Amino acid sequence: MLCRFGKTSWGTIRAVKTWISAFALAGLLCATMPAQASSTIETAGTGTAIALPLVAGGIALWKDDWTGAAQVTLSTALTLGTSLALKQFVREQRPDHSDFKSFPSNTSAIAFAPAQFLWQRYGWEYGLPAYAAATFVGWSRVDAKQHHWWDVMASAAISIGYNEIFTTRYRPPNGFTSNLSANPDGIFVSANYRW
Repeated sequence: MLCRFGKTSWGTIRAVKTWISAFALAGLLCATMPAQASSTIETAGTGTAIALPLVAGGIALWKDDWTGAAQVTLSTALTLGTSLALKQFVREQRPDHSDFKSFPSNTSAIAFAPAQFLWQRYGWEYGLPAYAAATFVGWSRVDAKQHHWWDVMASAAISIGYNEIFTTRYRPPNGFTSNLSANPDGIFVSANYRW
């Protein structure tokens, strides 16, 4: 999916439509979550963190990319597992002084792993909105005084490391593909063969 300045790429339009749907899903998840969080921002951040892996997996399945679905599952599981393991060994007090399990942020780990996966696998059109959402999740954790900023950055770094190891760039399948789309200027039909 290449986006050129001055021209609109159909892949970019498709990515924007996907992200509009994804943010609608995240809003729905946030609206249905119980009101146990200390603030609306914290609740929205948690809902977004839950939605990001689901959206990334959904995008992979929508593209019929089973390798990508396995990669996002693996990188997210390893990032979260590493974060959980580090919490057992690193004693850092939370900013609200509730306990000593601040480093690293599990919620941010859940958010940054699929964001990095989307960037590396499908490009910036998918990765940029995902990183914006993951950054919001990290900010919500710092704002709620559950984590320091370096706790969030550590989770992001862990996710980048695992995605660098396990995520490969998406290549559309070989063979014949076709596309039919319409806009106010007319109807567009394309047929491609890739070998």
